[in-house]
Amino acid sequence: MHQSLTSGKVKNAYDEFYQEHDEAWRMLGAKYKAQHIIDVCKGHTFKKVLEVGAGDGSILKLLADQNFAPEYHAVEISESGVGHILSRNINNLLSVQLFDGYQLPFEDDSFDLIILSHVLEHVEHERMLLREMKRVARHFVIEVPLDYRKGVDTRIKHFLAYGHINVYTPTSLRYLLGTEGFEIEKDLTSIIEPEVTKFNTYINQKKPKGLLTDFKISLEFAVKNTLTKLFGKLDEKFANAYTVLCRKADKQVDIF
Repeated sequence: MHQSLTSGKVKNAYDEFYQEHDEAWRMLGAKYKAQHIIDVCKGHTFKKVLEVGAGDGSILKLLADQNFAPEYHAVEISESGVGHILSRNINNLLSVQLFDGYQLPFEDDSFDLIILSHVLEHVEHERMLLREMKRVARHFVIEVPLDYRKGVDTRIKHFLAYGHINVYTPTSLRYLLGTEGFEIEKDLTSIIEPEVTKFNTYINQKKPKGLLTDFKISLEFAVKNTLTKLFGKLDEKFANAYTVLCRKADKQVDIF
């Protein structure tokens, strides 16, 4: 019998994660995550899609509303998350299952695409999950937050409050994927949109609204966008997230 590698402490934390549910905040974040998936997948058609770590189903809901694919499946570690997914009545969602964080309950090559959005930073054994994903699918969209900055080790409590036990840069994610036999076909870096920052500032953090704060948020976004247009691809020191579309490499890497 398989014994889960997910620690009891982590499992309990995520079992309770979606019990206090902020629908507006989660849907706002999912709006841009779903758009990133659509953007990196342009030119591809995927029929059978699995989201691993589907959370409360926000991303799948938005993708289904835009007819991204004709068939969806979801696995999630949290019982409360599974409950939210089921309650959404997502079009063409054929299965929702609890899983242990590593073993996917599907046959080899069952899916055209796996989505792993803002999950890898929470995973205790990253490479084990990636190998299992590669077993059951051909293509993958992976997005991670870009938490790494100088002095990140002094902000451990901050990131652990969000459950982020791993931190990435675009280069470190590419290294991880490359050494696990993934080839990147398309990627993009992104920055947090002003409406997300304003929601987080005024609603989540309950800071007073003000024209000056609004101006600062909009100005920061505009400056970063302008620099991107001037110098091409968004510099990773400005970016907040990194999204890749990748596939199984033709020649697999053996690191052991």
